[in-house]
Amino acid sequence: MHEIIFEADTPAGKRFDIALIIAIVLSVAVVVLSTLPHAEEEPYRTTFYSLEWGFTALFTIEYVLRLIVVRRPLRYATSFFGIIDLLSILPAFLGLLIPGSERLLVVRTLRLLRVFRVFKLARYLREATALREAVCTSRHKIAVFMTTVLIVILIASTVMHVVEGGAENESFDSIPGAMYWAVITMTTVGYGDVIPVTVVGKITTAALVLVGYSLIIVPTGILSAEISESRKRVTTQACPHCMAEGHDRDARYCKRCGERLDPGETSP
Repeated sequence: MHEIIFEADTPAGKRFDIALIIAIVLSVAVVVLSTLPHAEEEPYRTTFYSLEWGFTALFTIEYVLRLIVVRRPLRYATSFFGIIDLLSILPAFLGLLIPGSERLLVVRTLRLLRVFRVFKLARYLREATALREAVCTSRHKIAVFMTTVLIVILIASTVMHVVEGGAENESFDSIPGAMYWAVITMTTVGYGDVIPVTVVGKITTAALVLVGYSLIIVPTGILSAEISESRKRVTTQACPHCMAEGHDRDARYCKRCGERLDPGETSP
């Protein structure tokens, strides 16, 4: 049961993952279609209500089975996907106790996050692991980059406040107000709701746009370099003890807790 529910190495596990993803997509489709104007009319209302409770029952059974087959149910229940599982079924039961809580049904769209369980398929898990490790490894570089961006924004906002504020441009009457303009300009979005009127202000705007274009490539280059260095081959096997994933293909023990990956064997 553990291999079928938590792993995709076996044909049964793959079939379970595919069936689960189909159920998630259909459930989200029911939530979306139930917001149509005619959905409140009969017989659509009864149909959507029945389908929603049918998916709720299905996901509730799945959630209970996951808690049963793991050795540490509390650890799974407090994990990311464990919390998502609970949130995906909780609004239905709250609606029976608290009138008006059916508005929380929109939270059920979090079921769509279960699509990420397809990462248990080897080719997706490898890419997801590489991306996660790249972001973690380059976090200091990204922090330096963001600090530089904030400094540039602060300097440009101060300049525009001095220049445009003196020209009685209300959009730049304060540095925090000018920072909104700086962020929009530096990201090259350019809503056009805040514009300079002086020559110096226009020159500063053009310079900031060019700086923004030159900085766009920086985080992409950082992540690309880290991904190319951290890429490695991993399996879809999940540790039966701590639920860790992304192990090397030749790994016999979990890289997190040190227990054997084969649930049929015992640790020495």
